[in-house]
Amino acid sequence: MFTGIIEGLGTIRRIQSSGFGKHLTLEADFKLDQTRLGDSIAVSGACLTAVAIDGPCFEVDVSPETLEKTTIGRAKIGERVNLERALRLSDRLDGHLVSGHIDGIGVLKHRKTTGNAMIVTIGLNPSLSRYMIKKGSVAVDGISLTINDCSRESFEVSIIPHTAKLTTIGFKKMGDPVNIETDMIGKYVERFIQGRLDNDLEKETGTSSIDMQFLTKTGFL
Repeated sequence: MFTGIIEGLGTIRRIQSSGFGKHLTLEADFKLDQTRLGDSIAVSGACLTAVAIDGPCFEVDVSPETLEKTTIGRAKIGERVNLERALRLSDRLDGHLVSGHIDGIGVLKHRKTTGNAMIVTIGLNPSLSRYMIKKGSVAVDGISLTINDCSRESFEVSIIPHTAKLTTIGFKKMGDPVNIETDMIGKYVERFIQGRLDNDLEKETGTSSIDMQFLTKTGFL
């Protein structure tokens, strides 16, 4: 579990093929004190396991699923990434609860400056925007951000100078891909409601499928 408060940046030093996956060596810009083998480290928001540690460098194995769902599948040697080590129970929760399980990839569409903030618009698939609300939380490349506004195919966030300076969002270009993790609370609520609907339908009809007739009868349409 993470908070979306980035500890610092890192650099991808080596990329090796490992079956259908990859093996990455990264170098952190900060000391990895008290980091042990098997610890979780979020790399631009994706939760990965440290399988080797040598000073500021650590190695991770990346599964085919992670390569497909995240920007790590497109990563290059020398690329800069956001790093955050796992949350300890004694830590303050300054951002929001972030699992490190990326839901999909978004694309930077627009950027403008308003006052001291950089306003960034990110395009995404409607399957992700359904979990977003105004003033809700979202993790972009592992950064905990508040949603200013959202639509079916995009959302907008404000980036303060501190965040722009200490994370990769400050030098991302238009068209660059970013990892998106939506707020887990919304996904749990949807799953709970869906389960209730399935149970009610099964009791009434003996089937667990939802069709237009059922939605109309129960007042959803």
